[in-house]
Amino acid sequence: MLKNISRARIAGAWCAAVIVLGAYGVVSGASLTVSNAELWLLTCIVPPAVMLLVWRGAPPLTVAELLHAVNTGSKEARS
Repeated sequence: MLKNISRARIAGAWCAAVIVLGAYGVVSGASLTVSNAELWLLTCIVPPAVMLLVWRGAPPLTVAELLHAVNTGSKEARS
């Protein structure tokens, strides 16, 4: 599902969504104190940072893929 989207784009979308929600809260009359601002900042920064640290790259090759690559290389060398 998320194969065509990069980690940076997902992190940016998360930050944008949190900023939009915060702006909506301020426009609708919620008070923005220092502790609320810190909470919103942590809400915006921590999940994407954890996602970028935990998300792995491409999965390693399976044994079948390795054996296929080895067999294909040796068959081409024989011809």
